[in-house]
Amino acid sequence: MPNHVDPRCGRPRYDRSGLSVGIVHFGVGNFHRSHQAMFLDRLFERGENLDWAICGVGLLPGDRRMRDALAGQDTTYTLIERRPDGSSSARTIGAIVEYLLGPDDSERVLERLTDRATRIVSLTITEGGYNTSDTTGEFDGSNPAVRQDLRPGAAPATVFGYVVEGLARRRARGIPPFTVMSCDNLSSNGDVARKAFVAYARLRDPGLADWIDETVAFPNGMVDRITPVTTDADRAYVAREFAVEDAWPVLCEPFVQWVLEDHFTLGRPAFERVGVQVVADVAPYELMKLRLLNASHQALAYPGYLLGHRLAHEAASDSRLVELLTRYMDEEATPTLRLVPDIDLAAYKRSLLDRFANPYVRDTLARLATDASDRIPKFLLPVVHDRARLGQPAPMAALVVAGWAVFAADVNEPGAPDRQNAAVAAAVRRQQVDPIGFLRDTDLFGDLAERPVFADAFAASYRDIRAGGIAAALAARLGSSADVS
Repeated sequence: MPNHVDPRCGRPRYDRSGLSVGIVHFGVGNFHRSHQAMFLDRLFERGENLDWAICGVGLLPGDRRMRDALAGQDTTYTLIERRPDGSSSARTIGAIVEYLLGPDDSERVLERLTDRATRIVSLTITEGGYNTSDTTGEFDGSNPAVRQDLRPGAAPATVFGYVVEGLARRRARGIPPFTVMSCDNLSSNGDVARKAFVAYARLRDPGLADWIDETVAFPNGMVDRITPVTTDADRAYVAREFAVEDAWPVLCEPFVQWVLEDHFTLGRPAFERVGVQVVADVAPYELMKLRLLNASHQALAYPGYLLGHRLAHEAASDSRLVELLTRYMDEEATPTLRLVPDIDLAAYKRSLLDRFANPYVRDTLARLATDASDRIPKFLLPVVHDRARLGQPAPMAALVVAGWAVFAADVNEPGAPDRQNAAVAAAVRRQQVDPIGFLRDTDLFGDLAERPVFADAFAASYRDIRAGGIAAALAARLGSSADVS
């Protein structure tokens, strides 16, 4: 465990030696550790479901750092919740009991997937990790990594290669299939995962694809907790405040939510006993969260950065951006939502502004701006498309997209990479000679370049930013209440 644990830092009261793996998780990052792993730790603390511990799997070169950090701490880590009043609570999380690095031992990962005890394979592989088109939803079978995994006898390198090979081995050995549970911020994330993994399997073996489609559960889920990347300042804070030497602690907000469809192949932990909302239909909740919280994060990121802010709470305390977010949520996003059971939408939207403004979470705008080409099409543009089909304007969203276009052209922020950098760079070049050139990538924007109600608004906002800066563009969109100073 992390060294020199302060008595104020809660420690597992359950015997970790009595835990056994029931879940294999791909993509052990900060969000997974503040969310799914935390909920399982709560269950274990009740003395329940001790056969549902996590085996984490890393597939990328950068995952070696996580493997090494957790290996030095018996796979435990410190989770710190930082409240808006400055107070904090800390706990050592013990739900991860094993961590495997695919590039080092792919066969060991595959055998863990094939083990009868593995009943759920969960994923936080990012919004862009499913290898599907934002406009068509189709799986990209031409991806070089996918083609490499499909070569006969190739050791898998992608999550598709691992999961499908694990399922193929289970089928061959007469072992029932595990559930594939996406925990990524995607609309209908389980449906997206089903389409991606079945499509990959079909490229390999149509019969296997049919079996996966017919027998494997892919529950939908909505996840929520603001969890920034860990910095050296965070490590120093944890050491100073709690006398804990942790190589990779996790700091997050106190709010947490998980709405999960009750659809599993081989059972599941009793998540509902520790605060998870297990429901029949996740769709209303996920639309609310993706179109309000996640899209608003995008609305903070680019205008906020161009205004000179670098931290999310600073941007969320800027009255101009507060009005931008409020008007986007009230006038553009909310009319596209379904009725959300047991949710007061007005209170939810107010709570988002409060959460964004928490000065102790210290989320960065660079993190929010990372992989914009994955996030904006999945969070913000569905609102725009819904409104455009009805001939309705979305001027606040248009300003955000124009802000992204300027950010992509002018800002060299190493903390905000984009996995589709070549496509974004091409869009930037088109924008230099065409007032709506940025919108002409149909993989990102669909037909929005052909819809004047949005294209004209984008062009006007882009022109205003270039002529007078983002403050002037905000003033033009928001009216006299937006101070350009």
